[in-house]
Amino acid sequence: MENASKALIIAGAILLAILIISLGILIYNQASGVVGNNTMSEVDIQTFNQKFTQYVGEQRGSAVRSLIQQVQASNAAEGNEQRQVNINVDLDDIETGEIYDVVIAEDDYAQDGPNQGLITNITVNQ
Repeated sequence: MENASKALIIAGAILLAILIISLGILIYNQASGVVGNNTMSEVDIQTFNQKFTQYVGEQRGSAVRSLIQQVQASNAAEGNEQRQVNINVDLDDIETGEIYDVVIAEDDYAQDGPNQGLITNITVNQ
């Protein structure tokens, strides 16, 4: 009887050790997934870009001013310096009634890295 109880205690200790090791591996895998996930998903990229692509094309001066405010707000909200958007305005003063051309060229998107596909530059021409 004494040998049987010792065998059960040893078996319980082995099962408990396996359970603790499995739990440790599970926690490690979840933590490494969070740490390694510094890239944006496709939906996040589209949502980020949508704030600016709605202004592409011919726009009145008031819409261009709204775009500039949107860029400034986005840059202030983004803590990541790589997600900053530059707006290139060739004009000193934007007049409300004038028509301007807002352009986001293919080269104005981040080409590589964790922010690949994000808008990085916007150009406004008269």
